[in-house]
Amino acid sequence: MGHFGRIDILVNNAAWNIGIPFADLEVLTPEIWDRVHETNLRGPFLLSRLFASELRRHKAGRIINIASLAGLAPVGSSIAYAASKAGLIHLTHCMAVALAPDVTVNCIAPGLVEGTRMAERLPEAMKQLARTQAVLGRSGSPDDIAQIAVAYCRADSVTGQTVVVDGGNPLGMH
Repeated sequence: MGHFGRIDILVNNAAWNIGIPFADLEVLTPEIWDRVHETNLRGPFLLSRLFASELRRHKAGRIINIASLAGLAPVGSSIAYAASKAGLIHLTHCMAVALAPDVTVNCIAPGLVEGTRMAERLPEAMKQLARTQAVLGRSGSPDDIAQIAVAYCRADSVTGQTVVVDGGNPLGMH
């Protein structure tokens, strides 16, 4: 397993999307749907499956999936993206059951994260709406996401959970 000799943590953070307003169903082709789900849902499943035995071997493995607020509410840049992230949240639950007790599997669901490539691609009106809906008056940050990931890695009795990092948007409060 390379320089360190083993794998303890897998973070599934890759995603692909194209902005298509929800009402433009004719623009959301089966090919776009498949590409979004291939990257955002099938990819994390395949990587988790690939590394499961190595993560189990030391009885302290961690998988952290990066989903989205769009996986919890019908919002976001496309129906395909929202559905794939909802699937990733449920995959987190299922993998937590499948890999217990040796591996914890948790999820982070960011809303708007300023300064990221994804945020730069969003229309300013959409970013402003996210900021004004956040009860803290600001969006999540990469540092907030990193801190949650570290907390998941340190925790031995937390699995199957999703933490929303979005500045307190009521859509993500469950």
